[in-house]
Amino acid sequence: MARTRIGVIGAGAFGRKHVEVIRADPSCEIAAIADPSPAAAAFARAQNIAYFPEHERLLDQAKPAGVIVAAPNALHLPVGLACAARRVPMLMEKPVADRVDAAQRLIEAARHTQTPLLVGHHRRHNPLLAAAREVVRSGRLGRLTAISAMWLLQKPDEYFAAGAWRREPGGGPLLINLIHDIDVLRFVAGEIEAVQAFTANAVRGFPVEDTAVVSLRLKGGALASAIISDAVAAPWSWELTTGENPMFPTTSENCYAFTGTSGSLTLPKLELWRYGAESGWTAPLQREHIPVVRADPYVRQLQHFCRVISGEEQPLVTGEDAARTLAVTLAVQRAAELGKVVEI
Repeated sequence: MARTRIGVIGAGAFGRKHVEVIRADPSCEIAAIADPSPAAAAFARAQNIAYFPEHERLLDQAKPAGVIVAAPNALHLPVGLACAARRVPMLMEKPVADRVDAAQRLIEAARHTQTPLLVGHHRRHNPLLAAAREVVRSGRLGRLTAISAMWLLQKPDEYFAAGAWRREPGGGPLLINLIHDIDVLRFVAGEIEAVQAFTANAVRGFPVEDTAVVSLRLKGGALASAIISDAVAAPWSWELTTGENPMFPTTSENCYAFTGTSGSLTLPKLELWRYGAESGWTAPLQREHIPVVRADPYVRQLQHFCRVISGEEQPLVTGEDAARTLAVTLAVQRAAELGKVVEI
């Protein structure tokens, strides 16, 4: 069978991760890389991959079957519009765009040209999340009441040196990292109606935040809290607890807790805690481990994207779905700026 030729636009850390995943899949091949930076050109030469400084030249000359867009957030709209104009299916890294109106423009362009648009909220391809969603939505926790999410780790100085845009608004942990947790909450527990937040940049002093505390109200009445920082020595984040990316050491901790009137569930350990015959704070809780067969979500996402390209499947994460996650995340920024509750 002919291999699916995929282009990668943006050769930073995420773009290189996608290159690695594509090259490991015998059903795919790299069509080309597009990125104007000298580092990207050197990377392409070292990997023996066709290289273009402009994404338009990649689309017009390499003619890929699909592209993965891993460019900086502000470039998602112009790159996505170029793909839609040529009807090239795209896997757009999250966020789908840097603004809701930009996301709407991209969604409309893809719809008008009938160009498949899959958004890279890759955690949805992780069997851990599918299992958590099933437990929560099945009612085994009773009435979902309170949720805790943590994303706490320390990004090294070279992370910011490698991309100056990460020091500026839009490049901080809200749009890069919290957006994943917002998407997890929506996928597992349901839609978010309102948010409150505080942010701080006291550790690094960059124009962008390094720490945030967020409160969220979900439809149905459940409340959630999220605490995030990319400037602390801590073991509680999706990357450090799940082991889904081998570049990160695992800590065997949890980073989510979903609690309800009949039980609670931790994630990623998938420990279900419930009472037995008696309930109440003096009664013993029983722990059950929810079994799941683990799989690499990046591999599963690529395989799904190939099926989207061929028309076998519809995108698991649509532009409209990703725009709702973006809207909540941007509302967190606005709530912190205004110092008040922001309705979604």
